[in-house]
Amino acid sequence: MGSATEPVTSPSSGPGPSALLPQEQTEVTDKRLLRGARTRKIVLRQAVDVASLEGLGSVSFGRLALDTGLSKAGIQTLFKTKEILQLSAVEFARGLFIDAVIRPAKTAPHGVARLRALLDHWIVYAETPLFAGGCFRAANLAEFDSRPGPVRDALFHDQREWREVIAVELRHAVESGEIAELDIELAVFQVDALLCAANTAFQTGDAEAVGKARRIIEGLLVPPR
Repeated sequence: MGSATEPVTSPSSGPGPSALLPQEQTEVTDKRLLRGARTRKIVLRQAVDVASLEGLGSVSFGRLALDTGLSKAGIQTLFKTKEILQLSAVEFARGLFIDAVIRPAKTAPHGVARLRALLDHWIVYAETPLFAGGCFRAANLAEFDSRPGPVRDALFHDQREWREVIAVELRHAVESGEIAELDIELAVFQVDALLCAANTAFQTGDAEAVGKARRIIEGLLVPPR
């Protein structure tokens, strides 16, 4: 029998976290972070698809647990509250939209060429579609437009950011003499409204909707006389 001063150990228990070397502790932490990041991505990918089909109001811990096979408690540990989950979904959708539409268009020169590139990529984004229910923004703005709070603010910030991308290229096109003078604010409103309407029409079966919107937008890009 060991003396009272000897540490008592269990051969089957193995070393605890404190027995790990610093490098091993870092590796364990990194693996946990990677698992957490992968789980977060799986949850948010499903969340944005649900929101594009049924709205952000249908995004919940229980729904996502059922859809993904992950534990409800685990998802709630990652996001804490439904509002944080919804806000994270808005930001995740924003990142996917930037990667699909805005970033690829940057290879085109400023002005009309980039506007057309943005439109080309938006059409692919809507028709492929990137989200199960089509345009994420169009699917959710109407749900939250009369519901003040952080989620509505995030959605409208996303919309303003998109409109400003369009506005920058329209201004450049006017200032460089590519197109005739026009009311930039009004034109941006028209383009955004047309794309939202085209998305809704396309989702309800009008295969020509996006093409119609494109022809109307082209009508705004009139060269100066």
